[in-house]
Amino acid sequence: MSATGEVTDRRGRGRRIILWRHGQTAWNVERRFQGSTDVELTETGIGQARRAARLLASLGPDAIVSSDLRRAADTAAQLAALTSLDVICDEGLRETYAGVWQGLTHEEIIARHGDEYAAWKRGEPVRRGGGELETEVADRAAPVVLRHAEKLPEDGTLVVVSHGGTIRTTIGRLLSLEARHWESLGGLTNCCWSVLGEGARGWRLLEHNAGTLPEPVLGDDD
Repeated sequence: MSATGEVTDRRGRGRRIILWRHGQTAWNVERRFQGSTDVELTETGIGQARRAARLLASLGPDAIVSSDLRRAADTAAQLAALTSLDVICDEGLRETYAGVWQGLTHEEIIARHGDEYAAWKRGEPVRRGGGELETEVADRAAPVVLRHAEKLPEDGTLVVVSHGGTIRTTIGRLLSLEARHWESLGGLTNCCWSVLGEGARGWRLLEHNAGTLPEPVLGDDD
């Protein structure tokens, strides 16, 4: 508390977590469900990562952790090149495994698994394609993020490079939202990010889908 009686935050801004979605892949463009399939970036995706990395580098990140899938790891590498930080890859940050949905286009999923898709959109717990529940994705991804966030300095910034669905579930878990409300978080455009800040009652969503001019969301969670 200051001499005037006002409450002051001695920690400054507090820790921040930047959850950054990977750049564009060919399967994104084709609206083909990727899930845990290891699809690489397109040339456009590499360019997106380079541009976004310049913006994120200006925020002075202290650490970078990434999904080990190539589209995320190669995105993270662009930021690492500008910051001289090492990228720690962790398979816990992979995209949702979606069984037989993986490799199908959006239209094919609707045609073959329409009831399952509709139930998922209603917020029901669904193993899409026989794969993971969203809560199971959060169970594996959120602890990875928190473990690295705890290592930050008092006002440090962690960049987490991951996938649209995994980022959505991780944000939902860190904000203590009920799983059925996670769909209320809109999807992330390729190479855009969301920012969580440390507040008095836990993590708060400070920015969502930030970073570029508006573009359509092309991904597994749209």
